[in-house]
This record gives sequence, structure tokens and C-alpha cells, in this order.
Amino acid sequence: MAQPDSKKIFFENLSGAGKAIAVLTSGGDAQGMNGAVRAVVRMGLYVGAKVYFIHEGYQGMVDGGDNIKEATWESVSSMLQLGGTVIGSARCKEFRTHEGRLKAAHNLVQHGITNLCVIGGDGSLTGANLFKEEWSGLLNELVEQGLIEADAVQKYSALHIVGMVGSIDNDFCGTDMTIGTDSALHRIIEVVDAIMTTAQSHQRTFVLEVMGRHCGYLALVSGLACGADWVLIPEMPPEDGWEEKMCQKLSANRAGMKRLNIIIVAEGAIDRNNKPITTEYVKNLVVKCLGFDTRVTILGHVQRGGTPSAFDRILASRMGVEAVLALLETTANTPACVVSLCGNTSVRVPLMECVQMTQEVQKAMDQKRFEEAVKLRGRSFENNLKTYKLLAHRKPESELPTSNFNVAVLNVGAPAAGMNAAVRSAVRVGISEGHKMFAVSDGFEGFYKGQIKEVKWGDVGGWTGQGGSLLGTKRTLPAKHVEKIAEQMRKHNINALLIIGGFEAFESLLQLYEARANYEEFCIPMCILPATISNNVPGTDLSIGADTALNAIVELMCVCQTCDRIKQSASGTKRRVFIIETMGGYCGYLATVGGLASGADAAYIYEEPFDIKELQANVEHLTEKMKTSIQRGLVLRNENCNENYTTDFIYQLYSEEGRGVFDCRKNVLGHMQQGGAPSPFDRNFGTKISAKAMQWVSKKLVETFRQGRVFANTEDSCCLLGMRRRTLVFQPVVQLKDETDFVHRIPKEQWWLKLRPLMKILAKYKTSYDVSDSGQLEHVVHNRPKDSDASVAM
Repeated sequence: MAQPDSKKIFFENLSGAGKAIAVLTSGGDAQGMNGAVRAVVRMGLYVGAKVYFIHEGYQGMVDGGDNIKEATWESVSSMLQLGGTVIGSARCKEFRTHEGRLKAAHNLVQHGITNLCVIGGDGSLTGANLFKEEWSGLLNELVEQGLIEADAVQKYSALHIVGMVGSIDNDFCGTDMTIGTDSALHRIIEVVDAIMTTAQSHQRTFVLEVMGRHCGYLALVSGLACGADWVLIPEMPPEDGWEEKMCQKLSANRAGMKRLNIIIVAEGAIDRNNKPITTEYVKNLVVKCLGFDTRVTILGHVQRGGTPSAFDRILASRMGVEAVLALLETTANTPACVVSLCGNTSVRVPLMECVQMTQEVQKAMDQKRFEEAVKLRGRSFENNLKTYKLLAHRKPESELPTSNFNVAVLNVGAPAAGMNAAVRSAVRVGISEGHKMFAVSDGFEGFYKGQIKEVKWGDVGGWTGQGGSLLGTKRTLPAKHVEKIAEQMRKHNINALLIIGGFEAFESLLQLYEARANYEEFCIPMCILPATISNNVPGTDLSIGADTALNAIVELMCVCQTCDRIKQSASGTKRRVFIIETMGGYCGYLATVGGLASGADAAYIYEEPFDIKELQANVEHLTEKMKTSIQRGLVLRNENCNENYTTDFIYQLYSEEGRGVFDCRKNVLGHMQQGGAPSPFDRNFGTKISAKAMQWVSKKLVETFRQGRVFANTEDSCCLLGMRRRTLVFQPVVQLKDETDFVHRIPKEQWWLKLRPLMKILAKYKTSYDVSDSGQLEHVVHNRPKDSDASVAM
């Protein structure tokens, strides 16, 4: 695949020679911090800079000595999959004093460090900015005290700061996701899923407290991901009299044959008078008013623990590399910045703009301006709240609009985790819009056989956390059965169609669009939501199910390496390379992004042709690394990357050429990548884009209803809803034909190919790295497209 020509930087042009970069983690720890540290160290070394660890955060900077150590390539090996922060973190009161910052400045100058990469929360980043502002004055003081030479003031005249937000709370304005948030959601959902089984057995109500300080993000998104009955967050306290409404909701759910209730309380939850709402208060309320058997579970620091998710590993790696690029491009006048995530794009935003807006949120809550607090959290938070209210709280029948439209939902293609969350969202939003919702079993095969039935609000309860496709799904395309499908659409008076699936779903919608010429039944609004682990649907950067598959790959890598460590404990220190085959058809997304998330040494894909010379070079490269540093290697191969260089061939090649240095193991992951419960990311991605699609369907139904019937035959009434960089876009499927390689079932251009050089750099290869998307400093108040939900996924 051709890469953009503009602003492409090659190895020899990325000069960090003569520069010293220090990386530290400060404040509370978060999963993924180690991935960011690893990326900073390896990218820094790659460009020729010296890189230093500052152990124990600002305390280590103040104390100096052995707390500041030069990093090597090998010192960050096997760090990516570890939780917490290997270099330590501490809250430092001394750094808050002028004397403490003077000591810190002296220690940095002794090592020639003028570039700081700070990974932490708003307090840590605010401290870094103050340090930068005082820097020249601190150096002058050190000269006056005789601690440094006068020429050091000129030599180290400017301190450059780049921040990355590491916090499970996701409470920092200016970025859609902070490092650690997705992993914390994984811990929460794992607990909730486990609790739901015991709660169902005993017909219990569980009240769960999650972390987040004064931010309700974890509570809100986990509530969306598990279909909680009630969620209490500080940004939007419940209306007065909420206790009675909550109990009515819980009672109604039990009356509807639901055997359990889940209530999620943010640790900072408050009422309209800023009075704390505790889990004990909620428990006692439920027991007193309803008599339900109720338990309290406080998750606590388990949310900070465990291995980082695939999302956090990738996010941390991308941000760490971007942070080094930002430091290389800074000048004396460049303000301290934060590397943040906007949609699917890394951007740089002024640090203090982010801090000030974050502080404004707290002020708004303190002053009871709750609507404003929600808006200040950003469009993502606001949309999460709207979606939760839409799906969790059913309006009485008397308040529902009556549209008299019938909408059918079906799954097409291979199953993907998150499909059920999307179906649940579509059904409930459709009912809220006043439509009759119909579920089609087994895709288009079930459609032409008449396996269609009306589905009610309660029928999709508990679907969010279920893997696979509860509706059933088949790869059957509609072209051969168009007449029978049209007959079923007439019979059930279907006015709109929502298809959830992968490449087959895309092809199906194209066939239905073409069938409009002969069958008016297909002249209705039709929309596809991309759902496939392969992430090979044109028109979108992300697909429902791909994140769950990536986590399956990462978890299996951990299992392989854990088993390997057990064997090594019994047989010495034998070096080993794992050859892993991933799914994806001809699309190399899983191999590439899974490789980045698991620290792979190589990933072979169809989109990037390779030959025996490259294979040999990779073996030699890995052999050299094995001799000098690492104990384990990882090589991924996409299942269809090359018909001759099979997984067996690559395994045998590495085994033979690595003889005496390492041995090999191979594993074909297969359908394990499709199975299991959906990740929090896929649950929320499916839920939110499905809700948005149904609102689009409702709008199109109104626009195209005339003379007593729906008639839609324009291109823009047959669309795919996809995420493009920062924006959710409805794109006519007919316009996506030119962007598609139908032979190999992949888009002609794929954004994630830009991540391959990053993976190679972190594996110690010399390569070119495209930074055409880097280097733009954006203001936090203007860095979101007007009509986008940039962080729709989370």
C-alpha cells in the first residue's frame, strides 16, 4: 500500500543526536503506563537521543542519585504486558515547593536532560508546566549557589515538556481516552459479569461502587456495557425524588421476569445538593422500600490492577512515539503540550488549556451547573449519557410516538462479539422512536424462509454481554433469493432495514440497492453497521468485534509466554520464538495491530508483500537480538498473507535458522478470536453506533414517507455507518465500490498500515515512519469536528 508522500520522515532525518529525554510516571498508576514508557525509550533511542528513567516520579527527580538512570533498549523488554508502572510512581510534596523544584532542576542539569515526558494526571502535568515556567529562574539560582557553571544556563536554556495522560478515571479534558481507562473498564466488566451469575441464582440486587474520583466516566460506560438498571454519577445527579423512581424501575424489571438488578455508583456520586450518595445508602433504600436481598461490592484498587488491554497497549505505544516526535520538534517558545486521542487520531493540545477546562468541570459541579459540567466533559461523555438514558429507561406506552413504521434487524456473515449489543440498542431505540421492531433469524437465509418475528423491549434484556449472535447469522447473500425476500418484506410491511455484519453484509446491501430497479420493496432506508473481527469493511476505520479479537490474541500471547516461563523454570533459560497464525482473511489488521499490542518482532500480511530474502533477514535480526538480550520472540502471520509461505513453512524456517540460539513453537489461534464475551469497547461501540443508525433510519423514514408509503431510491438512503478518523459518517454503499478490492475482500486503502513502521521501530528495525498526521498543535476547545462524536467507541 502506498503511503502519503507529504512530511514523511526517514530514520536518518529523525535526529535526536545530542538530546537527552527523561520519562517519568507520576500520581496514581494506570495499566498501559509501561507501554508508554517502552515506546518513549525505544523511539528516543531510535532517533539517536539519550533516554533516562526517572524512578518514583517527581520524588525521584528531587532525590536524584540512582533514581535517574540511563535506559537501554533491553531495559524495556517484556514490559508491555505488565500492569502498573515498572519505574514506580509517588506523590511528592517536596516538588510542590520551590526548594524541591530547585533540587530537581539541579539533578536534571547534571544529566544534561532538557526534555521531559511526563505520564500522569492533571496534577502531575500542572506541576510539569510550572517547572517549565520557572526553569530559567531555577538555573540562575543554581549558578548563584555555585552548583552549576554559568555556561549551563545557555546550554540548557529551555525545558521542553510533553505529557501523556495516564489515569483510569478518564477525567482529563482534551483527550477522548486516557491511558488505563479501557483496562479499568475490563476489570469492572469482568466483575459485573461474574456477579450477574450469582445475582441471578439468588434473585439479588447488587450495588457496585467504581472508582473515578469526581468523574463518572467509569460508572457511566460500565453501566452502558452491562445494561445496568441504574447509574449514579457526579456530573448529572438524579432529580429530587429519584429514590422512588429507582425503586419503581427495579420493581418493574423484577415483574418483567428479570431475576437480578445491578446498580452502579461512582465513588464521587452526589445528589442535587452536592450531598454524597453512598452504596450503603442505596442498599438500605432498596431493602427498606422493596425488601430485595441486596449486596454491596466495592471494586476498589482491583480496577487499577491486572494486565493492560489491547486498546491501552496500542494507545500507549502510539502516544509514546508521538511524544518523542513532539519533543524533537519543540522550540523554546513551544508551550507544554499533551498528546491526546481524538477519534482514531493522535493530536497535540496545549497542556494548560486542558488543565483549565478540567478544573472548570469541577467548578461547574460545585456551583450546581450540572448540565454545563456534562458538556464540559465533552461530546463523548454527553453522548454516553444520552444513550444510557435512551436504553435504560423505557418511556410509558402513552408517551411513545406512534410512527406506524416497521423496521427489521438482522445479522449477516460470521459472528462478531458486540453484535448482540448492537441489536439490543437498535431494538430499544427503535421502540423509543415509536417503531415496531422485527428480528430476522439466520441472516438472509432466515429472511427468505420467513424467520421474522416482532421483538419487544424486554426480549433483548441481558444481550449486551453475550458473545456471538443470538439472532443467528449466515453468510448467505440475498441475490439468489431476492424475490422471496421481497415477498417477506411485503408480508411483514418492512419499511426499513438495519444490517449488522462484515464484508458479506456490505455485499448484501449493494445487491439490495441494485435490486431496487426491479423490486420497490427495497426502496426503503437501509443501513449497515460493520461488525467483523477482520476489520475489512470499506468505509470505516473500526468494526464491531475487532477489539474483542485483539484482546483474545493478546491474552493468548500471555498464556503462551506464561507456559513458556513455567517450562523454563524447569529447563534452564532456553530462548523461544512463537509463530502465531491469526484470522482476518486477506486483511492484515489483526496480525499488525495484534503484533503492536503484544510487542511482536514481525507480522506477515497480504497487504505488504514479502519474499524469502525478507524472511531470512527477519530470522537473522531476531537471532541477533536473542543472542544479546531477549529471551522470547513473537512472529505473527495473517492466515492468507502468502499461499506458499505458510505458517508451517515459516515455523520450519525459523526452527532451522535459529538452531542453537532458540527453538520455536507455533499456534493457530483459529475461532478463539471470534468467541468469548465482547470487550467493553465492542459493547459500547456496538451500542452507540446502533443507536445513531436507528436515529438516522427514523429521520429517513419521515423524509421518504409520502402518499401513504415509504419510497426511498436515492443513493443516500442506502448507507454504511463507519468511523473515519474523527467522525462517524453515513456513506452511500454504492460510492464505496471504488474503494473496495472485491477479489480479496478488503478496502484499497487502510489506515492501520501506518502503524506497521511503528511496530517495526519498536522491534528495533530501521524503517521510514510517516508523520503526515503529526505535528499539529490544536486548541482543546476547537479540536472536535462540529458534527462528530469523535469518541463514539468509548
